[in-house]
Amino acid sequence: QVHLVESGGGLVQAGGSLRLSCASSGVALRINVMGWYRQCPGKQRELVANISPGGSANYADSVKGRFTISRDNAKNTVALQMNSLKPEDTGVYFCNAEVHGWSGTYASWGQGTQVTVSS
Repeated sequence: QVHLVESGGGLVQAGGSLRLSCASSGVALRINVMGWYRQCPGKQRELVANISPGGSANYADSVKGRFTISRDNAKNTVALQMNSLKPEDTGVYFCNAEVHGWSGTYASWGQGTQVTVSS
């Protein structure tokens, strides 16, 4: 089983930056797409960005040009650099990975890290 742990959340003023990191532990045949989701107050969890093992990235329209996702395949880690943060970016950010294990494919989730952007 692969476990994910996020770090790097916190409180920042609008216009500031934060970098989220996600470390994985455990054993798997392969980790496919890794990504970041967020749940903003009063809203459903939504995809922020994801990235394939080959480096192909997708972003939500609301974060394009401001956020950058990256991964280290050797360490099975993924990071999210968030610049020009806005109050509407406030929420709990979750790391996610599609894991191919010996018994099948499953989604692994981290416990979440709080990001708060003050105006």
